Amino acid sequence: MEDSSPMKLKLNLKRTFIIGFAFFGILLLWQVYDTWCPTLLTEAFRDMMAARQGIPKESVKDTDVQYLVGIIMAMDNLAALILMPIFGRLSDKTRTPLGKRMPYILVGTLVCAIAFPFIPVFFHYNNLVGLISMMAVVLIFAMMYRNPAVALMPDLTPKPLRSRANGIINIMGYIGGAFATVVGLIFVLTDYLGDGKTTWATGNIWAITMPFVVASVLMVISAIVLIFTVRENELAAKLAPEIAEGERLAAVADSVEHDDEKPMSKANLIMLILILVAEFFWFMSDNGVATFMINYSRGFLGTSSANNMIMVLVGGVGSVVGFAVGGFIADKIGRKWTIVGGLALSALGLAAWLILQYAVGRGAKIPDSEYYSFPFYLYIVWGLKGFGMSLVHLNSFPMVVELCSKKKVGQFTGYYYMASMAAQTITPILLGLLLRLDTFDWTLLPIYALICSGISLAVFFFVKNIKAHKVANAKGLEGLGAGDD
Repeated sequence: MEDSSPMKLKLNLKRTFIIGFAFFGILLLWQVYDTWCPTLLTEAFRDMMAARQGIPKESVKDTDVQYLVGIIMAMDNLAALILMPIFGRLSDKTRTPLGKRMPYILVGTLVCAIAFPFIPVFFHYNNLVGLISMMAVVLIFAMMYRNPAVALMPDLTPKPLRSRANGIINIMGYIGGAFATVVGLIFVLTDYLGDGKTTWATGNIWAITMPFVVASVLMVISAIVLIFTVRENELAAKLAPEIAEGERLAAVADSVEHDDEKPMSKANLIMLILILVAEFFWFMSDNGVATFMINYSRGFLGTSSANNMIMVLVGGVGSVVGFAVGGFIADKIGRKWTIVGGLALSALGLAAWLILQYAVGRGAKIPDSEYYSFPFYLYIVWGLKGFGMSLVHLNSFPMVVELCSKKKVGQFTGYYYMASMAAQTITPILLGLLLRLDTFDWTLLPIYALICSGISLAVFFFVKNIKAHKVANAKGLEGLGAGDD
């Protein structure tokens, strides 16, 4: 007699962690890139402006050049806005013995790993054109592999299990980001950045280049692990029945199982647009802070950059906790309300930052030092914000790729990154221009972030709440796929 019981869907823990090596390399690169490139550009543009005006560099304030920093950072993201959807659709249609995603991951990682250390080298030799050119090369080839690398998880994971899988993927990514932060922290603790005797350009070239070199080496290692352990074509064939069952059980208003040749239904399209608009504004908030936070710490708080690195680590710990539990929370209350809760927590942290920065100010001057004490409340804010935004990122990407069939995962991954990259294109320029106005200073940062988060939260309330169908998921160790190959 034929077995009519529902298929048990189980998450293969080992395989998901290995797939996470792709995101490990991505977050590793971007943590170094976002942490150091704005400050490298700030120093380079201050040198350029001082030379053109024939004045001492000390006469050029950081805020005088932030609009230029914002433009360069935004141009990078503008390229990503164009390239990521292209590489996503190309990888959807690619067929090779390595699979459809792996060729892009391999080539993109290799070129990025070679070019990345040349960013600080050009800075060290005061070559602004070379610095910006290397940033562009890294960005283009990072976009070549970022979309395919992210799309690999939904390719090989049934839809009802993608939030949990995305948690594991993001934990791997944050481990990569933590590597970058720790290396940067060691670098800063050498006092290389500001002991009053050396400058970024005159210091030890190996010291300034080391975070980039370490990132390149680890990126190559992560790509090698991925390529030699994940047989993309074999796994796609093996998992086809589970993927098909996941399509049947998807949390969508209208079925997308056979949507390849017809437009999206109105209900699904509205849901997609609302998610992407909300995503745009939460990235406006998050990236605006990330781009300028190290300059806020140095320019407004007057603290050592080492404190900023510790704060990033605290936020990373909060994020890892969120990634570990967020999938289980979504199973209970649905992805929509998990995201709403995450946005609300993040907004709460930003509101506390806004209030406390006026109440506490710069803190006390450290004896026998040029620095002020770092305000402890920012560690709490970053931990809370990290936890809240991890719930958002964990569930938002699965919600987007839930709305497409397995043949369009790369394309819809491109839509997800179009929204984020559009925000990351606009927000550095907008914030940089606002900081040039006499009526604004660094205290604008939490105000700006809170406004953008509030808009995102308001928009997301209109997203339709569709809980996944009850699935005959395997339980315990079996549910994690423990012991499976």
